[in-house]
Amino acid sequence: MKLLNTISLALLLSISVAAQVKSTENTVKLAEGQTSAKATIADISWLAGYWTGTGLGGVSEENWSKPNNGVMVGTYRLVVDNKPVFYEMMWMMEVEGSLILRLKHFRPDLVGWEEKDKTVDFKFVDRVGDRMRFSGLTFEKVGDKKLNIYLGLRQKDGTLKEEMFAMTKAN
Repeated sequence: MKLLNTISLALLLSISVAAQVKSTENTVKLAEGQTSAKATIADISWLAGYWTGTGLGGVSEENWSKPNNGVMVGTYRLVVDNKPVFYEMMWMMEVEGSLILRLKHFRPDLVGWEEKDKTVDFKFVDRVGDRMRFSGLTFEKVGDKKLNIYLGLRQKDGTLKEEMFAMTKAN
């Protein structure tokens, strides 16, 4: 029976690994044709609160609501040299038994980057320890008051660069 459990675990792990492709050192994406792992908003409810720290060469702030009806709502602000660079509206939501992070970007004058009917979507890949991994984005919980966010950013030459946001929970 123990051997059967070991084989079952190995199969599950190989399926999980096959469902993802490494993007950067700390980010992955779903492999072609693969689906997101099962997850609920409760799995990432620890993200609720006000976070501040560094990232993208400035001060980063993220604020997440507590879950309500399978959704968390968030905002992001980047400030460089005491001036806002851009904002984001974010929705972490349960979709088809998993999670998706959906967001829209805005310039400082609140003009949107994306077309009005378009969003940037990060599909949930899996959970590994204290890391919630989405396609191109990883949230890493470090204790109760620290958060590392890893983002794979496509460069003009087509390569991916990883940006890290080191955040501290203020409340």
